[in-house]
Amino acid sequence: MRVTMIGAGYVGLVSGACFADFGHTVTCVDTHEGKIAALKRGEIPIFEPGLDDLVASNVKAERLFFTTSLAEGVADAEAVFIAVGTPSRRGDGHADLSYVHQAARDIASAITGYTVIVTKSTVPVGTGDEVERIIRETRPDAEFSVVSNPEFLREGAAIIDFKRPDRIVVGTDEERAKEVMTNLYRPLFLNQSPLLFTSRRTAELIKYAANAFLATKITFINEISDLCEKVGGNVQDVARGIGLDNRIGSKFLHAGPGYGGSCFPKDTLALIKTAQDYDAPIRIVETVVSVNDQRKRAMARKVIAALGGSVRGKTVGVLGLTFKPNTDDMRDAPSIAIITALQDAGAIIRAHDPEGVEQAKLVLGNVDYVDSPYQAADGADALVIVTEWDAFRALDLKRIQSMMAQPVVVDLRNIYRPEEMAALGFQYSSVGRGLSDA
Repeated sequence: MRVTMIGAGYVGLVSGACFADFGHTVTCVDTHEGKIAALKRGEIPIFEPGLDDLVASNVKAERLFFTTSLAEGVADAEAVFIAVGTPSRRGDGHADLSYVHQAARDIASAITGYTVIVTKSTVPVGTGDEVERIIRETRPDAEFSVVSNPEFLREGAAIIDFKRPDRIVVGTDEERAKEVMTNLYRPLFLNQSPLLFTSRRTAELIKYAANAFLATKITFINEISDLCEKVGGNVQDVARGIGLDNRIGSKFLHAGPGYGGSCFPKDTLALIKTAQDYDAPIRIVETVVSVNDQRKRAMARKVIAALGGSVRGKTVGVLGLTFKPNTDDMRDAPSIAIITALQDAGAIIRAHDPEGVEQAKLVLGNVDYVDSPYQAADGADALVIVTEWDAFRALDLKRIQSMMAQPVVVDLRNIYRPEEMAALGFQYSSVGRGLSDA
């Protein structure tokens, strides 16, 4: 099939490359000339494991193309995906749909023949109705269907998630559109991926409900971890104990410094605003957002407490800046709030991240960025593990201990064992592992 992606960002590029790998002919359209020029040179603007090879192989096979011309990209396409950004709107927290609406207007002018226009961007309930209205108003003669097809890609594992999804959600009541979407995703039927057809509004809500539920699981176990610290429990054992119940499941029950990234913060906020607009407030999600925001600042206080109540003039080494491993994404990363709070308290920050430094420089100033975890530890009064990159899981701890001004480690991801760290002479604190670990 001939497929077009409007937007060559994270979702559009990954989805486009994967569709091309299935054998479809895909054109990725983006207004950012520098990004398209870089993609044509084989330079990938984001870090996602395996994406560079996937893009290169499909460009070489002449199944994947890049252009700044929407008219060129959309002409003769059977399915056109809207995969543009929907950031939180400044001031009120609603999703900013200006890019989606502009894409709809541009697509309307360019489509030829029957076209399925697919909203891949995460959008509030009712956006598909507005997209359809815009297109009908712009092109009353056009033959088209508007479909919702939310993405469920985890950064760092996006290619696997696209090719082996838990489910494919398609929101449409039109048989012609169902046929196109079924043909588009047919290669995945070999993996027995369930294709779930719903109404368009239901599909739009599924995405937000899924992210809000996962954010709630994270926030729940974080609050349980606080209780564990007070009563002498171990949050990792609690998580195992409840996660083995198949009604609950073990995923997203890892205590840490709070959630971040490109999806959970903005999607929970947008769901709250939508629910308020429809006079059906979602109090649980409202609380989740509030608790998560407080959580990040509390982690800075944990570091300050580990250093005796003051970090003024002290050097704090930070390991991990991105919101999760295997990405360079700094959007709403816990490290931002933690480092900012430590700087406000007078700390000198030295930080290392395997992939995120360039993005971190755009949002965090007055930080000494270094090339290795050992440089971050050298002469530091405390070392804080913020992101659980694999490279941090087997550090030479004796070397680290010998390099630090004070052997204080605050492990916000529970990578190491308290008893082992104590045996090596560290003053070690982690998250939710009892009074003996305080």
